[in-house]
Amino acid sequence: MSLSSPPRGHHASPPGLLAPGGERDPYPLYRALRESFPLVRDEHLGAWLISRYADVRAVLHATRTRPAATDPGPDCRDLVEPALRTAAQRIAYVLARRVARRHEIDLVAEFSAWLPAAAAVAALGLPGEESARVREWCRTGPVHGDGVHPEFAGLLRPHVVRRRERPGTDLLSALCRVRVDGQALSDEAVTARAAALLTGGGRATALALASFLANLLDHPAQLELARARPGLIPGAWAESLRRDPPTPVVPRRARVPITLGGTALPAGSVVACLIGSAGRDPYRFADPDRYDIFRADPAHLVFGAPGRFRPAATVAGIVAECGLRALLDAMPGLRWAPGFRPAPGGLMARAPRLLLVRPS
Repeated sequence: MSLSSPPRGHHASPPGLLAPGGERDPYPLYRALRESFPLVRDEHLGAWLISRYADVRAVLHATRTRPAATDPGPDCRDLVEPALRTAAQRIAYVLARRVARRHEIDLVAEFSAWLPAAAAVAALGLPGEESARVREWCRTGPVHGDGVHPEFAGLLRPHVVRRRERPGTDLLSALCRVRVDGQALSDEAVTARAAALLTGGGRATALALASFLANLLDHPAQLELARARPGLIPGAWAESLRRDPPTPVVPRRARVPITLGGTALPAGSVVACLIGSAGRDPYRFADPDRYDIFRADPAHLVFGAPGRFRPAATVAGIVAECGLRALLDAMPGLRWAPGFRPAPGGLMARAPRLLLVRPS
């Protein structure tokens, strides 16, 4: 595996990822790394940093650095997607209409922080009060990809047993009815799939949704285009993930010795994939700091390799589309509150923590 090689800049010493100011604005740091230190050891972080799009993509897609594969059974997307969409539409409209008559709203506290978990819980047919527990677990658990929170198995097992005995019309019951070569999925397989969906409704999706809303509110003309032409929403969502990923730093551990750019890394080495830097690499994207819902190929790396069914990506995309449509329907004059500007923050998990808006 070789590193890409656009022209190098001139910096005396490599900047560290934990340098002061990085949580507030990491983009100057990313630029310095891309230009002068495309592969560098960060001793404070205990990882090798890679920052260029081509290199990050190669490492994320390399089986030698990927987390161990999970059960390769059926992906069940034909069951998952309709159930999620129905639940996300319903929950999004309830949340949006509940706050639409207020003079001023914080869309993080009242909407984006709750919608992903509530939609995943509702789709699976779990009690609504579990949304708070799922949301809280995801605040401290995995925030990227399909890394499933360990608490979810304990939450789900009793519900799987009950659905075996008394199936309903929810997604969890449907998963219990899935057959592979005439055999039902095991309780462990059903639990794993349901847990992956709950993880997809967790913190990373909530952060990404907050950034998505901020990007569109920062560009009112593009927001109005999304209102008039809902078919643009998936592209607008992908562009937001490229520009402002919820997990700007994704670690990978080498399972065997690997070579990057002529540097041999032993097995066990941690490689920090700087997705936040890769998404703004000018050698991959024209005018990379600009948010543009018409960008032809956003090609974000938030959920890893394209083409494979990834529950987290499915939950996030459906929640984003349904959430935006519900807000635009309930709040025809949606705009920033006077004088407010969003302030994204965070290094490992990044998004605005406050979105003050006026609904009309």
